[in-house]
Amino acid sequence: MVGNTNQDSFAGRRVALCVSGGIAAYKAIDVLRGLQKAGCIVRVAMTKRACEFVQPLTFRALSDHHVLVDDYAPDNPDPIAHITFSQSVDLIIVAPATANIIAKFAHGIADDFITSTYLAANAPVLIAPAMNTSMWQHPATTRNVATLKADGVHIIEPDSGMMACGTIGAGRLAEPTAIVETALDILRAPQSPASKTPADCDFTGERILITTGATREAIDPVRFISNHSSGRMGFALAEAARARGASVTVIAGITNISPPAEVRVLCVTSGDEMHRAVMNEIERSTIFIAAAAVADYRPQAIAAHKIKKNGDRTLTLQLEPTIDILASVAAHPIRFTNNLFVAGFAAETSDLIAHARAKLEKKNLDLIIANDVTREGAGFNHDTNIVTLIARDRTDTPRELPLMSKLETAHRILDEIKRSRPSRIHIEHD
Repeated sequence: MVGNTNQDSFAGRRVALCVSGGIAAYKAIDVLRGLQKAGCIVRVAMTKRACEFVQPLTFRALSDHHVLVDDYAPDNPDPIAHITFSQSVDLIIVAPATANIIAKFAHGIADDFITSTYLAANAPVLIAPAMNTSMWQHPATTRNVATLKADGVHIIEPDSGMMACGTIGAGRLAEPTAIVETALDILRAPQSPASKTPADCDFTGERILITTGATREAIDPVRFISNHSSGRMGFALAEAARARGASVTVIAGITNISPPAEVRVLCVTSGDEMHRAVMNEIERSTIFIAAAAVADYRPQAIAAHKIKKNGDRTLTLQLEPTIDILASVAAHPIRFTNNLFVAGFAAETSDLIAHARAKLEKKNLDLIIANDVTREGAGFNHDTNIVTLIARDRTDTPRELPLMSKLETAHRILDEIKRSRPSRIHIEHD
């Protein structure tokens, strides 16, 4: 189910749901139903290959509309359907989107109904990729996705898990609830973030430094200490900040997410490497957002060779604290000479508000973004989040946001930053 949705606000909104040929095509049924529950009017188009997985009759029965597959089919009531279909909707969703159709979109190929619809579209487009892990990670797919992002297309990253082919990795279609929430976020906005005009670019002149992803602390040449962070939230913040006019640099640990277009990315592995990269960049920054999940401890000594079992029933590791990147930035002289705004995340499993307030005060932050990773839809490797914002100037009034996509969460975080430091926004920096 889609949470916190006001059906009246989406009543009559017209959505085109395009289904391409993959095993995940059956999940498009749940996307359709979720949009309908929100009040949207949904029409469905399918590729011919998609019809081999789900029959058009299923979507016709659920949508109460003719399902479009071929402009020239005898039963097609509209001979130029790709024009009227694409230009009479408020949003186009492609779910699942195969590597093939993503490549066609990126290169302007229009050889079937859905690709012709895409080229003729005036509405925002949301693409939910689904494919084998190797196909998703192939350089060609990475380039094509980056091209579409640069063109203003919204991409909801695929999930990781067991694939139909038996492999495990990134490439699974995002959950239908996440796709629906992302679609509703786009419909909520007067215009999509990627299509904002210069007047809407309220972070123009800001230089935002963001950390994201997980760090790895080596135990020996083959083992390490790490966590489940995917980097989704940090990259969503980068995408939102870039859309609002900021110059964005991301220092990324280990992630399985493609970075947004027009964002500078520096890749690191360990906490020490991330700390050095942050210190090298911080003096050129006006806003710092620590979204990375940095390991709190590391082995005191890294074994030169792989540690063998040798019949031992236990293994003892001596750990030492890693350097606290967020505290280092908060205490940096540039914080005061350049009015640097510092925001951090608090991923907790209990006593969320108390722990977040303590972190805000101890590290002297301007803003803490707290989330309980045990809540459904708010943990690692989700496209949605549930966060509470606690600002230094109003610690007694935390703002809990409902379940929403990480991109929409990112915009809400930026809204709070803008509220907390209005004098810096719209100022060009040397």
